[in-house]
Amino acid sequence: MKFIMEFAENLILRLMEDPKERDKKFREHVYAMKDRCGKTKEMWSYPLRPYGFWTFERHNVQLGWDAQISQVPGRRDPYDDLLQQNYEPPNCIGAGDWEVVS
Repeated sequence: MKFIMEFAENLILRLMEDPKERDKKFREHVYAMKDRCGKTKEMWSYPLRPYGFWTFERHNVQLGWDAQISQVPGRRDPYDDLLQQNYEPPNCIGAGDWEVVS
């Protein structure tokens, strides 16, 4: 009967994980997560866009093309309204009336 008890005990001990190995794996996991969190916090401290992004020519051209963006109150040129009020289109009858000066 003692043989059966020893066999069962050894079987159970083999199926259980070693506490030192478990602690080692957990410690490695915690250190890896700490490093990842440090990298994430460092990335969060950087600006979302690079320096000068908003002055890139492509960005400004897009603002000029898109009427919804270019005519919002913060971007609209305040002198545009004054120019529109005082502007009278030239009186011309048709496209063929223009003279070509050479």
